[in-house]
Amino acid sequence: MRHPLTVIGGGFAGLTAAIAAAEAGAKVTVHEAHHTLGGRARTAEGPYRTNEGPHALYDGGPHWTWLRRRDLVPALAPLPPLEVTRLRLRHHGVLRRTPPLGLLRLLRHPSHRAPVDVDFRTWATGLVGPEGAEAAAHYSAVALFHHDPGALSAAFVQERLRRATKLPPEARCPRGGWASLVDRMAARAWNLGVRIETLSRVDTLPTGGPVIVATSLDAARRLLRDDSLTWPSGRTVLVDLALRTRRGDAFAVSDLDSPGWIERFGAQDRTLAPAGEQLLQGQIPIAPHETKADGTARAEQLLDLAFDGWRERVTWRREAVANGRTGAVDLPGTSWRDRPAVDRGDGVHLAGDQVAAPGVLSEVSFNSALTAVSLALGRNTLDLKHA
Repeated sequence: MRHPLTVIGGGFAGLTAAIAAAEAGAKVTVHEAHHTLGGRARTAEGPYRTNEGPHALYDGGPHWTWLRRRDLVPALAPLPPLEVTRLRLRHHGVLRRTPPLGLLRLLRHPSHRAPVDVDFRTWATGLVGPEGAEAAAHYSAVALFHHDPGALSAAFVQERLRRATKLPPEARCPRGGWASLVDRMAARAWNLGVRIETLSRVDTLPTGGPVIVATSLDAARRLLRDDSLTWPSGRTVLVDLALRTRRGDAFAVSDLDSPGWIERFGAQDRTLAPAGEQLLQGQIPIAPHETKADGTARAEQLLDLAFDGWRERVTWRREAVANGRTGAVDLPGTSWRDRPAVDRGDGVHLAGDQVAAPGVLSEVSFNSALTAVSLALGRNTLDLKHA
């Protein structure tokens, strides 16, 4: 008899859990509240193929190997070598081509292991001074989306800064948006016999087998009626716009004066917008007291610096606020081990990007999903990773 297992949520974590459990012999049912799978990895339909904020798949983590072995990595959008040279940095209000010296000095000393119990600003200032520390903290926002990265755990920020500045870059973009990855994962699940039910919102935990709750932490808290399921996250303004193409536009612009990043995804993948247009996406972290208008204004300052005449070239534009939807952030004195545990008892397990699992961004969802499956089925996690 195949062991029944229920997965609530059809995003990246939920699909990973469903595939791993089905491969291990479980009879899996996935419940997805929306009419399409993918969660935050959904790609919009229509002429502008946007995700919910900028998305990238880091190829340095364990999920990359796991996806590759199952032929789940879709065609990737290649980054032309020339575009890498068009990364621009705003520093002291001026657009620069090279990072400030303090930031470079910090990156050249990876052997300095940052402590967990000290904030990044204090730790980095002791190594390279306040200017380099602040620039490094703001640059790291590309991988953590927080309005004050310097106030977070030094170890947490250092790992993301290291991953975000590796050469060649680890960040890879599926051609056509993340939907191409979601579609391949869904097909794999179907072929393994996973039952997928969309427009299936679950308000009460099912019985008759283990359950993996692969939703946002807020949704899991409501479903499980467990007020302890909280953890800090980011709050950002998402900026999407399409511009008529013009030679010489920056590939991306990163704000070193305050956290923020805008990237021209059309430089890698021309299928994301109609011919003659370029798709740009950015995230501008905002503090609790700030508004969408504040974040939009900062985004427009970056656009003014890096994309000449952008206002006259806009063919489509959209802004939104994402609150608590950018993954976990660890405050000084905490690490991923202190986040809500995967095992909730009574056969219930959590998976997602804000729970107790290591990794950067989507890697947390992946690692927590495999851990949840191994606990739910009583299997060895390592065996699942290399299956």
